[in-house]
Amino acid sequence: MPTVPSEPARPPRLESHQYRQIAESFGVDPERYDRARPQYPDALIERIVAASPGPDILDVGCGTGIAARQFRAAGGRVLGVEPDARMAEFARRSGIEVEVATFEAWDSDGRQFDAVVAGQAWHWVDPAAGAAKAARVLRPGGRLAAFWHVFNPPQDVAEVIAAVRQRLVPDSPFNFQAMPGADQIAAGFTGKAADGMREAGGFGEPEQWRYDWERSYTRDEWLDQLASSGALTHLPPDKLAEMLEAVGAALDTMENSFTVRLVTVAIMARH
Repeated sequence: MPTVPSEPARPPRLESHQYRQIAESFGVDPERYDRARPQYPDALIERIVAASPGPDILDVGCGTGIAARQFRAAGGRVLGVEPDARMAEFARRSGIEVEVATFEAWDSDGRQFDAVVAGQAWHWVDPAAGAAKAARVLRPGGRLAAFWHVFNPPQDVAEVIAAVRQRLVPDSPFNFQAMPGADQIAAGFTGKAADGMREAGGFGEPEQWRYDWERSYTRDEWLDQLASSGALTHLPPDKLAEMLEAVGAALDTMENSFTVRLVTVAIMARH
């Protein structure tokens, strides 16, 4: 009797914090990362500072120091924790103190903080283990705040990028043909973070904040931003160059600049 061959078993989908090769790939070009990634809304930074019981801030996954510099300008005393030594070295050039480690493995050495923050980085941390670690280093009344930008480019730009990515990096862990919308991505980030805070215990009910804004990008600015994303930073240089050339050629047929809608979402809980 003929039988239908079974499909090969698919490997289980990993959580984002388990993709360490990607999580620690951003330092391949820290200068590009720092110039391409946008700052966070001042209202968000000020809100976190105002809610915290004091000025001592631990910036988890501080990268090149984009958020750390904003918190310092708002009156905070910032210590960064960053797994990529190349990113840490860049942040130190602007006067940010940084220790190299993953947050889960980082040794606090008894130090305590008024806020633990993570800009564009908490999804690279185990959400429950990270929240439990944050609870151990926060002073009473301290805040754990994680926040992200979600880019929502025009539909034609998004379609070009997805098609080129799918063609050139078909084995990527990112499914470019089935990318969710900005609201779904934002909900995924904040939902997992909030669940981790609840699972860890020691926190009040998480609050969610949202800031909608826009930014205009030229072709070259958008390619810079694209190259700084985790979907591309782990690629070999030749593959990255091929990707940027293909996307750039497609963008050349469009307007000289275009407006990208951004959503900045945050989840914060009181210890």
